[in-house]
Amino acid sequence: MKITVSINLGGFSFNIDEDAYAELKRYLKNLELHFAGEESSSEILSDIESRMSELFRSKLTSYKQVINIGDVSDVISIMGNPADFSDNDGPSPKEKFSTPGAHRMYRDPDKRIIGGVCAGMGAYWDIEPWIIRGIFIALVMAGGLGVLVYLILYVVLPEAKTTAQKIEMKGDPVNIHNIKDSVKKEFDTVRKNMKL
Repeated sequence: MKITVSINLGGFSFNIDEDAYAELKRYLKNLELHFAGEESSSEILSDIESRMSELFRSKLTSYKQVINIGDVSDVISIMGNPADFSDNDGPSPKEKFSTPGAHRMYRDPDKRIIGGVCAGMGAYWDIEPWIIRGIFIALVMAGGLGVLVYLILYVVLPEAKTTAQKIEMKGDPVNIHNIKDSVKKEFDTVRKNMKL
């Protein structure tokens, strides 16, 4: 018999074993200490918690309703440890975590002109969005098929709203290093736009 604890992680409630809770709490505290010097630390930690919440939800089924120590260890191995990202002369975090992540197609809200379909397809295939836009324009000129295809893709493709989805759209692994880089990039963009 084990004691379970109810926690709120990334806006979702989870039941978690007591030993798994201790490990998760230690991990989150290490992350908090690691990112304490960053000015966007609260956003980084919030996005990390959201991603961890997604991973924990994928581990629950109708028969398994409690997160255990194995689940926490799996999520930590996916996300990476703060010690792996220290600024020493070893291999870079990109080299350590170069295994590709889930690669999904989304609409890109950051680089969109109309609905983000072309920008999302460009991010997915790692090509410039203007090439995709050119193809759609050519299809429109060739009989209007481009409009129909664009509308179907607009309905079918979800918009990349979270940081994790924006990272998945590019095919990068969703770990603490990539989340940190993405949040810092967004933070710098907002700051630059506010100065204009």
